[in-house]
Amino acid sequence: MQMSTREIVLAALFTALMCTLTILVRIFQPVVVIPFSLQPLVMLLAASLLSPRGVFLSMLAYLLLGLVGLPVFSVPPYGGPAYVLIPSFGFILAFPIAGWVQARVLKHSSLLSFIGAGVVAVIVYYLIGLPYMYLILSFYLGHTVDILQILKLGFFPFIIFDLGKVVVAAWLALELSRRLDIRGETVWQKGKVPKVR
Repeated sequence: MQMSTREIVLAALFTALMCTLTILVRIFQPVVVIPFSLQPLVMLLAASLLSPRGVFLSMLAYLLLGLVGLPVFSVPPYGGPAYVLIPSFGFILAFPIAGWVQARVLKHSSLLSFIGAGVVAVIVYYLIGLPYMYLILSFYLGHTVDILQILKLGFFPFIIFDLGKVVVAAWLALELSRRLDIRGETVWQKGKVPKVR
């Protein structure tokens, strides 16, 4: 299925929103290993409104913008190829995949459907991000860590917030889908993005 021009524009807007919110949030928080961010919220919302291909490309564009050197990531050095050695990079790496899976799972524009698909995305997000963090901490930084320590660093402090973001993203997606006159289907299943009333 080809992406419409409108959906390409929306995908680019979500990429820009991801960059902007990441920069704004990091200004107001201290540097930590896995920072609090609104990145999952943007990814969850994008996956609710775009096609699997659209959200994948949107999140991939964000990832690539950071890797080529733009300062759009959450912790120092904020961008560049060396960022792959940051423990939290695995979560960013997970965004395109988690968004794609969420968009594939999503079948209807209902609150429960949005929440269910969002929870699946969060699971994928952690299944990629936590092992990546373990590999970097253990084999690159040389720290002795076990599974419990990884969970204490990258899971327990953030899972409640991420589940809250699932609910917020689901509510926003439901409101936007209603305003875009999408009933019972996601944007991409209709094959086009409806015009705003």
